Amino acid sequence: MRAVTWQGKRNVRVESVPDPVIQERTDAIVRVTSTALSDFDLRLYERHETLAPFVKPGDILGHEAIGTVEETGPDVTEVKPGDRVVVPFHIACGHCWMCSAGLPGQCRATHDPDHDTGAALIGHAGRYGSVPGAQAEYLRVPQARFGLVPVPDGPPDDRFLYLSDLLPSAWQAVRYADIPAAGTVAVLGLGPLGDMACRIALQRGASHAIGVDVVPERLARARKRGVEVFDPGGYESQEDLLAAIGTHTFGRGPDSVVLAVGTEAHDGLLARLAEVQGTPGPRDGNAPRPSADAGRLSALRLALALVRRGGTVSLAGDYGGTADPLPLMTLAEKHIQLRAGRTNVHRWSEDIRSFLADDDPLGVDDFATHHLPLEQAPHAYDIFERGADGAVKILMRP
Repeated sequence: MRAVTWQGKRNVRVESVPDPVIQERTDAIVRVTSTALSDFDLRLYERHETLAPFVKPGDILGHEAIGTVEETGPDVTEVKPGDRVVVPFHIACGHCWMCSAGLPGQCRATHDPDHDTGAALIGHAGRYGSVPGAQAEYLRVPQARFGLVPVPDGPPDDRFLYLSDLLPSAWQAVRYADIPAAGTVAVLGLGPLGDMACRIALQRGASHAIGVDVVPERLARARKRGVEVFDPGGYESQEDLLAAIGTHTFGRGPDSVVLAVGTEAHDGLLARLAEVQGTPGPRDGNAPRPSADAGRLSALRLALALVRRGGTVSLAGDYGGTADPLPLMTLAEKHIQLRAGRTNVHRWSEDIRSFLADDDPLGVDDFATHHLPLEQAPHAYDIFERGADGAVKILMRP
């Protein structure tokens, strides 16, 4: 089969690799009809320092997929060959204590105790189980009894593909943000996750969604969906940015903040947030570019400064590195609730399904900016990493 393989920093290749086979009685083989490119894939592409020891040449990338069941192991009775399914990115057994508690992202049956991680993940390199990824013609899915989400035939792949990661991740981010009825929410970072979080928040009854980013295409997309957008590049200080956003939140600050910049490889927003807090950024030619950790800590500090007293900050996505020190005094002084955690796909899947009707309230049918053949994966990674050609969400078809 053909698959996207990692060959080195910023170097991916589409090459022929052996077809996957059933290895365990609970496996299934899925023929992939669409797969997506996400911010986490960029962390592997860039060989982020927290993942560098775990990715090796030949690793198959990708973790978002929809397709058709080709074959099942003898213990898999929940799906059968020919069924159309979405593949959640985490691998969970469905019956351990964590899965039963609604936390399949922390499955104890598939986690790697050597790295003290949550559940094993598809296409996330050696740190998360070394399971080959979904940017391929075929995919082996372990724990398929619980790990596949059946979806109806008919609508295009775009309708359901995002159930694999993006939709439940954005849904969990909004739920964890604890937005009160008719409340306000600010979303820092308007990549695919932040963009979708804004849409979900408004659909679930938020009176006002505020988006912060520096990429013009992202700001324009969010504005079209009714989001009030702010570019930190237009402000000289954090205080100026906070004051501008405060005019839209009754002077209190938003009730909730979703921090959706944790896996940015093209970290223009992170760098700008570091700048508005007084850390030298790329505009200062004599100063080094802020590290990713410094940028994320700047984003967290902005979130804590922005949220109203007694509000909630939701950390969406995966955070690598060691952003330290955590501003604990601010958390306590403002009585802020802070929530984070890997997405629990199955916990939210049924709640999301009602938003995937033909009227498409979340705009999933046209959410992708690019549809490309799998053979063009090197080009897809390049434009996504650079934010070129208006690339916000790229789907690839084997």
